[in-house]
Amino acid sequence: MKYYDKLIFELSKEGRTGYSLREPQARVCLPEKLARKEAPELPQVSEVDVVRHYTNLSQMNFGVDTGFYPLGSCTMKYNPKINEEIAAMPAFAGVHPLQEDVQGVKEVYEGLDKALAAITGMAHFTFLPCAGAHGELTGLMLMRAYHESRGDHARKKVIVPDSAHGTNPASAAVCGLEVVVVKSKADGLVDVEDLKPLLGDDIAGIMMTNPNTLGLFERDIKEIAKLVHGCGGLLYYDGANMNPLLGVVRPGDMGFDIMHLNLHKTFSTPHGGGGPGSGPVGVCNKLVSLLDSVHTSGFHGNFGVMLRAYTYILMLGKQNLRLAGKLATLNANYIKESLKDAYKLPIASVCKHEFVFDGLIDDGAKEGVQGATTLDVAKRLLDYGFHAPTIYFPMLFHQSLMIEPTETESKETLDGFIEVMHKIAAEAAQDPDILHQAPHNTPIGRPDETLAARQPVLKWEA
Repeated sequence: MKYYDKLIFELSKEGRTGYSLREPQARVCLPEKLARKEAPELPQVSEVDVVRHYTNLSQMNFGVDTGFYPLGSCTMKYNPKINEEIAAMPAFAGVHPLQEDVQGVKEVYEGLDKALAAITGMAHFTFLPCAGAHGELTGLMLMRAYHESRGDHARKKVIVPDSAHGTNPASAAVCGLEVVVVKSKADGLVDVEDLKPLLGDDIAGIMMTNPNTLGLFERDIKEIAKLVHGCGGLLYYDGANMNPLLGVVRPGDMGFDIMHLNLHKTFSTPHGGGGPGSGPVGVCNKLVSLLDSVHTSGFHGNFGVMLRAYTYILMLGKQNLRLAGKLATLNANYIKESLKDAYKLPIASVCKHEFVFDGLIDDGAKEGVQGATTLDVAKRLLDYGFHAPTIYFPMLFHQSLMIEPTETESKETLDGFIEVMHKIAAEAAQDPDILHQAPHNTPIGRPDETLAARQPVLKWEA
């Protein structure tokens, strides 16, 4: 084991410290029930040990600042550094979460509200939700509140396409709603004929994203909106796929009544490692009065993410925001068309910001030889310095490989990715064992995923 592979606990030596503090001038007496009975088991290390430990950990991680990150269905675009400078300004960073009356903070909320309303076609937004799924739950609660405010208590079902993000049915279930699945056609779009029999006076609404999870624009959205509204339901827009529509098409104009936006995706804030996030919810005019029902907290969501998003919007302006959506679409179609000779393309139509392959055309499978899978392709990409796309989602295809390049990547980067994907396809056809054993040059090789799931090692022990 190399020095820098060791955990910080393994570097610990009794009596070693990395700080020198004066004796405190005052002491705080904690209540007995809160006081520790023994000292915390912290590693005893020098300052240089700590610095090297965290620096080496950071170099083991992959992020949008270190390489191409084409994670389908979860936009991972570059975060301009001006965003960080604005969010770090003491006038913003030093505000206490309970200081609701700070005029500068209020102005940011109001300005961002107006900007997002203009971009989406909604009337107003609430910024309380701290993530996309949190926004979904909030939006569904607003949907239920709307029906109940009208005495329409029978509406307990929500329609969800079979290609939907997994959070959609989960959020509906948490909200106490029954999920009804509408099927997709062979072209990947919602089957309107399958939708019609599902509609009735028990339908609260439908949850959709457009473009959908396959990266395809739902061309029948106006008819779908007419049908759902006709039975008394509402339309909910999952904003995870909003990026290609910026400045081009608005969910409100499609007929959606409620939506959430992932500020940490569409508007450039990095969101690796589970955060930070922000999932503001927008509503149409007839639902604005219900927003007061969710404003029961003294907090207003993740303000730092909102600052970054607002900075991004103001820096780009109307015309360049529109260009971002168009370039995201151009980049995705460029990669798709460049790789369809080596990877199975189940739906060949023009996509928006992302698309899905269904494994390799020639996976190397021969008598007595296991073929290369989508997982193998993903692992091998790491050897070439690229983060893997989303794999095995959506579950409409057996070997899904979901690629979203975003607008911020150059043609040179895209060409490099395309070249590597062709190399991997050639390796799979000639010697699939190269892929089976990948990655070969990362800090950690391929783990036993079954063992890791059944017997996870969650902490270090001497």
